Amino acid sequence: MTLGGSASESAARAWSRAARARARAADCEEAAARQELLAERTGREIHRETAAGLRRMAGCHRSAARIHESFARRMVGWSEKDGDRPLFMTGVAEACGARSAALTLIGADQSQLAVAASDQPSRAAQELEFLLGEGPAIEATRVLRPVYATGAAVGRRWPEYAAGLAALGLTSVAALPLQSTESCIGALAVFDAHPGLLTSPVFIGVADALTSTVLLSPDPEPDLYGDTDHRAAVHQAAGMVSVQARCSVPDALDLIKARAFADGQSTQEVAARVVGGEITLT
Repeated sequence: MTLGGSASESAARAWSRAARARARAADCEEAAARQELLAERTGREIHRETAAGLRRMAGCHRSAARIHESFARRMVGWSEKDGDRPLFMTGVAEACGARSAALTLIGADQSQLAVAASDQPSRAAQELEFLLGEGPAIEATRVLRPVYATGAAVGRRWPEYAAGLAALGLTSVAALPLQSTESCIGALAVFDAHPGLLTSPVFIGVADALTSTVLLSPDPEPDLYGDTDHRAAVHQAAGMVSVQARCSVPDALDLIKARAFADGQSTQEVAARVVGGEITLT
Protein backbone atom coordinates (compact mmCIF):
# COMPACT_ATOMS: atom_id res chain seq x y z
CA MET A 1 0.00 0.00 0.00
CA THR A 2 1.39 3.39 -0.98
CA LEU A 3 0.91 6.84 0.54
CA GLY A 4 0.37 6.79 4.30
CA GLY A 5 -0.08 3.03 4.71
CA SER A 6 -3.23 0.90 4.76
CA ALA A 7 -6.65 2.52 4.98
CA SER A 8 -7.07 1.38 8.60
CA GLU A 9 -3.64 2.74 9.54
CA SER A 10 -4.35 6.08 7.88
CA ALA A 11 -7.77 6.34 9.55
CA ALA A 12 -6.38 5.46 12.98
CA ARG A 13 -3.58 8.00 12.60
CA ALA A 14 -6.05 10.69 11.51
CA TRP A 15 -8.40 10.01 14.45
CA SER A 16 -5.43 10.19 16.82
CA ARG A 17 -4.22 13.47 15.35
CA ALA A 18 -7.72 14.91 15.53
CA ALA A 19 -8.01 13.96 19.20
CA ARG A 20 -4.65 15.55 20.01
CA ALA A 21 -5.64 18.70 18.14
CA ARG A 22 -8.91 19.00 20.07
CA ALA A 23 -7.06 18.50 23.36
CA ARG A 24 -4.60 21.25 22.41
CA ALA A 25 -7.49 23.53 21.47
CA ALA A 26 -9.06 22.96 24.89
CA ASP A 27 -5.74 23.73 26.62
CA CYS A 28 -5.41 26.96 24.64
CA GLU A 29 -8.97 28.00 25.52
CA GLU A 30 -8.32 27.41 29.23
CA ALA A 31 -5.10 29.38 29.08
CA ALA A 32 -6.86 32.20 27.20
CA ALA A 33 -9.56 32.36 29.87
CA ARG A 34 -6.88 32.68 32.57
CA GLN A 35 -5.21 35.50 30.66
CA GLU A 36 -8.55 37.29 30.24
CA LEU A 37 -9.15 37.11 34.00
CA LEU A 38 -5.69 38.55 34.60
CA ALA A 39 -6.47 41.34 32.12
CA GLU A 40 -9.63 42.22 34.06
CA ARG A 41 -7.82 42.18 37.39
CA THR A 42 -4.71 44.09 36.34
CA GLY A 43 -5.85 46.11 33.34
CA ARG A 44 -2.63 45.15 31.56
CA GLU A 45 -2.86 44.98 27.76
CA ILE A 46 -0.29 42.19 27.54
CA HIS A 47 -2.78 39.74 29.03
CA ARG A 48 -5.48 40.70 26.50
CA GLU A 49 -3.01 40.31 23.63
CA THR A 50 -1.87 36.94 24.95
CA ALA A 51 -5.48 35.79 25.30
CA ALA A 52 -6.23 36.81 21.70
CA GLY A 53 -3.19 34.87 20.48
CA LEU A 54 -4.26 31.80 22.46
CA ARG A 55 -7.79 32.00 21.04
CA ARG A 56 -6.33 32.04 17.53
CA MET A 57 -4.15 29.03 18.39
CA ALA A 58 -7.24 27.22 19.66
CA GLY A 59 -9.02 27.94 16.39
CA CYS A 60 -6.02 26.62 14.48
CA HIS A 61 -6.08 23.36 16.44
CA ARG A 62 -9.85 22.98 15.98
CA SER A 63 -9.42 23.46 12.23
CA ALA A 64 -6.70 20.81 12.21
CA ALA A 65 -9.03 18.46 14.07
CA ARG A 66 -11.81 18.99 11.50
CA ILE A 67 -9.42 18.29 8.62
CA HIS A 68 -8.15 15.05 10.18
CA GLU A 69 -11.66 13.93 11.17
CA SER A 70 -12.94 14.49 7.63
CA PHE A 71 -10.08 12.45 6.20
CA ALA A 72 -10.55 9.71 8.81
CA ARG A 73 -14.26 9.36 7.99
CA ARG A 74 -13.47 8.97 4.32
CA MET A 75 -10.77 6.37 4.98
CA VAL A 76 -13.09 4.36 7.24
CA GLY A 77 -15.73 4.22 4.50
CA TRP A 78 -13.31 3.43 1.69
CA SER A 79 -11.96 0.22 0.28
CA GLU A 80 -9.91 -0.27 -2.87
CA LYS A 81 -12.87 -1.73 -4.71
CA ASP A 82 -14.80 1.53 -4.12
CA GLY A 83 -12.50 3.56 -6.35
CA ASP A 84 -9.64 5.97 -5.80
CA ARG A 85 -8.16 6.38 -2.35
CA PRO A 86 -9.59 9.45 -0.52
CA LEU A 87 -7.44 12.56 -0.73
CA PHE A 88 -6.31 14.46 2.35
CA MET A 89 -7.03 17.78 0.64
CA THR A 90 -10.72 16.84 0.32
CA GLY A 91 -10.90 17.26 4.08
CA VAL A 92 -9.36 20.71 3.71
CA ALA A 93 -12.05 21.71 1.20
CA GLU A 94 -14.76 20.37 3.48
CA ALA A 95 -13.36 22.22 6.50
CA CYS A 96 -13.43 25.46 4.47
CA GLY A 97 -16.96 24.85 3.21
CA ALA A 98 -15.73 24.98 -0.39
CA ARG A 99 -16.21 22.78 -3.44
CA SER A 100 -12.47 22.22 -4.00
CA ALA A 101 -9.14 23.16 -2.45
CA ALA A 102 -5.55 23.29 -3.66
CA LEU A 103 -2.25 23.74 -1.86
CA THR A 104 0.82 25.18 -3.58
CA LEU A 105 4.28 25.19 -1.98
CA ILE A 106 6.82 27.65 -3.36
CA GLY A 107 10.55 28.23 -3.22
CA ALA A 108 12.45 31.43 -2.48
CA ASP A 109 12.30 32.31 -6.19
CA GLN A 110 8.49 31.85 -6.28
CA SER A 111 8.79 28.63 -8.29
CA GLN A 112 6.29 25.86 -7.54
CA LEU A 113 7.96 23.11 -5.53
CA ALA A 114 4.93 20.93 -4.89
CA VAL A 115 1.17 20.94 -5.22
CA ALA A 116 -1.71 19.01 -3.70
CA ALA A 117 -5.38 19.17 -4.63
CA SER A 118 -8.73 17.81 -3.51
CA ASP A 119 -9.99 16.81 -6.96
CA GLN A 120 -9.32 17.02 -10.67
CA PRO A 121 -10.78 20.53 -11.24
CA SER A 122 -8.61 22.07 -8.50
CA ARG A 123 -5.54 20.22 -9.77
CA ALA A 124 -6.25 21.47 -13.30
CA ALA A 125 -6.65 25.01 -11.94
CA GLN A 126 -3.19 24.71 -10.36
CA GLU A 127 -1.78 23.55 -13.66
CA LEU A 128 -3.31 26.61 -15.35
CA GLU A 129 -1.45 28.92 -12.96
CA PHE A 130 1.79 27.07 -13.59
CA LEU A 131 1.34 27.29 -17.37
CA LEU A 132 0.15 30.90 -17.55
CA GLY A 133 2.06 32.51 -14.70
CA GLU A 134 -1.07 34.20 -13.35
CA GLY A 135 -3.79 33.32 -10.88
CA PRO A 136 -4.85 33.48 -7.23
CA ALA A 137 -2.07 31.47 -5.57
CA ILE A 138 0.63 33.32 -7.51
CA GLU A 139 -0.88 36.69 -6.59
CA ALA A 140 -1.43 35.77 -2.93
CA THR A 141 2.20 34.69 -2.50
CA ARG A 142 3.47 37.77 -4.35
CA VAL A 143 1.48 40.45 -2.50
CA LEU A 144 1.25 38.47 0.77
CA ARG A 145 -2.44 39.27 1.11
CA PRO A 146 -5.67 37.31 0.66
CA VAL A 147 -7.23 37.48 -2.79
CA TYR A 148 -10.78 36.75 -3.92
CA ALA A 149 -12.60 36.98 -7.23
CA THR A 150 -15.86 35.68 -8.60
CA GLY A 151 -17.73 35.85 -11.90
CA ALA A 152 -16.58 38.61 -14.25
CA ALA A 153 -14.05 39.84 -11.68
CA VAL A 154 -11.95 36.71 -12.31
CA GLY A 155 -11.57 37.73 -15.96
CA ARG A 156 -10.67 41.32 -15.11
CA ARG A 157 -8.01 40.14 -12.67
CA TRP A 158 -6.52 37.19 -14.59
CA PRO A 159 -7.81 37.22 -18.21
CA GLU A 160 -6.18 34.03 -19.50
CA TYR A 161 -6.61 32.08 -16.28
CA ALA A 162 -10.30 33.01 -16.11
CA ALA A 163 -11.12 31.31 -19.42
CA GLY A 164 -9.55 28.06 -18.27
CA LEU A 165 -11.23 28.27 -14.86
CA ALA A 166 -14.64 28.69 -16.49
CA ALA A 167 -13.98 25.66 -18.69
CA LEU A 168 -13.43 23.65 -15.51
CA GLY A 169 -16.84 24.70 -14.21
CA LEU A 170 -15.38 26.83 -11.41
CA THR A 171 -16.80 30.32 -10.91
CA SER A 172 -14.97 31.78 -7.91
CA VAL A 173 -11.66 31.45 -6.10
CA ALA A 174 -10.13 32.66 -2.85
CA ALA A 175 -6.49 32.28 -1.84
CA LEU A 176 -4.48 32.93 1.32
CA PRO A 177 -0.68 33.07 1.57
CA LEU A 178 0.80 30.49 3.95
CA GLN A 179 3.48 32.20 6.01
CA SER A 180 6.06 30.94 8.47
CA THR A 181 7.87 33.28 10.85
CA GLU A 182 10.54 33.88 8.20
CA SER A 183 8.90 33.66 4.79
CA CYS A 184 5.93 32.75 2.64
CA ILE A 185 5.95 29.02 1.93
CA GLY A 186 2.94 28.80 -0.36
CA ALA A 187 -0.77 29.43 -0.72
CA LEU A 188 -4.09 27.73 -0.04
CA ALA A 189 -6.72 28.29 -2.72
CA VAL A 190 -10.38 27.26 -2.48
CA PHE A 191 -12.91 27.23 -5.29
CA ASP A 192 -16.62 28.04 -5.34
CA ALA A 193 -16.79 29.04 -1.67
CA HIS A 194 -19.16 31.66 -0.23
CA PRO A 195 -17.95 35.30 -0.60
CA GLY A 196 -17.49 35.82 3.14
CA LEU A 197 -15.01 32.98 3.46
CA LEU A 198 -11.96 35.13 2.70
CA THR A 199 -12.19 37.05 5.98
CA SER A 200 -13.80 34.33 8.06
CA PRO A 201 -12.02 32.76 11.05
CA VAL A 202 -12.71 29.36 9.45
CA PHE A 203 -10.56 29.96 6.35
CA ILE A 204 -7.83 31.65 8.35
CA GLY A 205 -7.90 28.81 10.88
CA VAL A 206 -7.57 26.15 8.18
CA ALA A 207 -4.64 28.02 6.58
CA ASP A 208 -2.96 28.34 9.98
CA ALA A 209 -3.58 24.67 10.68
CA LEU A 210 -2.04 23.61 7.37
CA THR A 211 1.00 25.78 7.97
CA SER A 212 1.77 25.06 11.61
CA THR A 213 0.41 21.57 12.24
CA VAL A 214 0.82 19.92 8.83
CA LEU A 215 3.46 21.58 6.62
CA LEU A 216 5.89 22.74 9.31
CA SER A 217 5.22 19.96 11.78
CA PRO A 218 8.16 17.75 12.82
CA ASP A 219 5.71 14.86 12.29
CA PRO A 220 4.31 15.63 8.80
CA GLU A 221 1.12 14.09 7.47
CA PRO A 222 2.20 11.30 5.07
CA ASP A 223 -1.12 11.27 3.24
CA LEU A 224 -0.71 14.93 2.32
CA TYR A 225 2.71 14.36 0.82
CA GLY A 226 1.62 11.08 -0.73
CA ASP A 227 -1.03 13.01 -2.65
CA THR A 228 1.32 15.84 -3.50
CA ASP A 229 2.41 16.32 -7.07
CA HIS A 230 6.05 17.37 -6.70
CA ARG A 231 7.40 19.35 -9.65
CA ALA A 232 10.71 17.45 -9.60
CA ALA A 233 10.05 15.74 -12.94
CA VAL A 234 9.25 19.08 -14.59
CA HIS A 235 12.43 20.67 -13.28
CA GLN A 236 14.44 17.62 -14.34
CA ALA A 237 13.03 17.96 -17.85
CA ALA A 238 13.79 21.70 -17.84
CA GLY A 239 17.41 20.90 -17.08
CA MET A 240 17.56 18.51 -20.02
CA VAL A 241 15.89 20.96 -22.39
CA SER A 242 18.26 23.76 -21.31
CA VAL A 243 21.19 21.61 -22.44
CA GLN A 244 19.51 20.49 -25.65
CA ALA A 245 18.36 23.98 -26.63
CA ARG A 246 21.38 25.80 -25.17
CA CYS A 247 19.21 28.12 -23.14
CA SER A 248 18.67 28.98 -19.48
CA VAL A 249 16.59 26.71 -17.24
CA PRO A 250 13.81 29.34 -16.92
CA ASP A 251 13.67 29.61 -20.73
CA ALA A 252 13.60 25.81 -20.97
CA LEU A 253 10.71 25.73 -18.50
CA ASP A 254 8.86 28.20 -20.73
CA LEU A 255 9.40 25.82 -23.68
CA ILE A 256 7.86 22.97 -21.69
CA LYS A 257 4.89 25.11 -20.68
CA ALA A 258 4.35 26.24 -24.28
CA ARG A 259 4.45 22.65 -25.57
CA ALA A 260 2.03 21.53 -22.86
CA PHE A 261 -0.37 24.33 -23.75
CA ALA A 262 -0.14 23.60 -27.48
CA ASP A 263 -0.63 19.84 -27.02
CA GLY A 264 -3.40 20.16 -24.45
CA GLN A 265 -1.35 18.21 -21.93
CA SER A 266 -0.13 18.90 -18.41
CA THR A 267 3.46 19.96 -17.84
CA GLN A 268 3.95 16.67 -15.98
CA GLU A 269 2.98 14.72 -19.10
CA VAL A 270 5.29 16.73 -21.36
CA ALA A 271 8.11 16.43 -18.82
CA ALA A 272 7.70 12.65 -18.74
CA ARG A 273 7.96 12.56 -22.56
CA VAL A 274 11.11 14.70 -22.45
CA VAL A 275 12.76 12.62 -19.73
CA GLY A 276 11.76 9.43 -21.52
CA GLY A 277 13.38 10.61 -24.74
CA GLU A 278 10.08 10.62 -26.64
CA ILE A 279 10.35 14.28 -27.61
CA THR A 280 12.96 17.07 -27.72
CA LEU A 281 12.06 20.75 -27.54
CA THR A 282 14.77 22.23 -29.74
